[in-house]
Amino acid sequence: MCIRDRARAADAHIVLPEGDDDRILRAADELLRDGVCRLTVLGDPAAVRARADELGLDLSGATVTDPTDGEDLERFAADFAELRKHKGVTLDDARETMRDISYYATMMVHTGLADGMVSGAAHTTAHTIRPGLQIIRTAPGASVVSSIFLMVMDGVLWAFGDCAVNPDPTPEQLAEIAAVSAETAAQFGVEPRVAMLSYSTGTSGSGADVEAVAAAVEAARAAHPDLTVDGPLQFDAAVVESVGAKKMPGSDVAGRATVFIFPDLDAGNIAYKAVQRTAGALAVGPILQGLNKPVNDLSRGATVRDIVNTVAVTAVQAGARRTPSGE
Repeated sequence: MCIRDRARAADAHIVLPEGDDDRILRAADELLRDGVCRLTVLGDPAAVRARADELGLDLSGATVTDPTDGEDLERFAADFAELRKHKGVTLDDARETMRDISYYATMMVHTGLADGMVSGAAHTTAHTIRPGLQIIRTAPGASVVSSIFLMVMDGVLWAFGDCAVNPDPTPEQLAEIAAVSAETAAQFGVEPRVAMLSYSTGTSGSGADVEAVAAAVEAARAAHPDLTVDGPLQFDAAVVESVGAKKMPGSDVAGRATVFIFPDLDAGNIAYKAVQRTAGALAVGPILQGLNKPVNDLSRGATVRDIVNTVAVTAVQAGARRTPSGE
């Protein structure tokens, strides 16, 4: 089942806060035509409808909400003030904060008016993640928010993490990222076999960086005995069976990996962009992990196709959280 089919089955309601961006409107039109999910678009309703008409788009199936007015704004402000009172946030402070579209949309998710949010076409990653951390907060047992990209190449689906959030994760954080990335990949039909990547396979190399990855593997195995994970692995040993068999014989992952955990943000971000741009791969993400409810970020250079795919992914995540395995 493809991602859009999974999204349709989830029947999720996603909020798009950046209703003043033409790419968001074009994506909303496509999502509604394909029945991928239910949508709320934030913005001045008259302006959004007028711009949609100018672009020849049909947004009649979406709810268009003005985030600067209405009863929800006051209710959200009261809820946010209560959530953040330990930080000295007053009701007046909260009212002002709720006029920020990312905060308003995140409160929609927090209160159950929407199942997930997608933002970032016109805002930074921090602007998307910060409200999620303050309002939705991390899931039980999670100590870090991380990300994966779904990489689609010639009918093969891989997951790359963390390529967008954590610059220099500790071994314990790498172990957690490995486990949650395996869970996310499984939501999209990927059988997770997790490779913890390094410039060394096994003990072929040495150094603090290799030792950190080895420690992460041991921590992941200790915390998640059912997780299929191995490393340190070089990328070729992780994906090419003959190389994997030679460099790490007997491994359940070497040569057959589907989830790839990079040792730091430098390696992960460079690798996903290199594969995307030189191998013609479709990179869907970043898909954020570790929050209580799905909030996902877009690149400010996102295309309409990127937005549609990210919304579909968010809908799938929302559907998974309504099932026993996703709770």
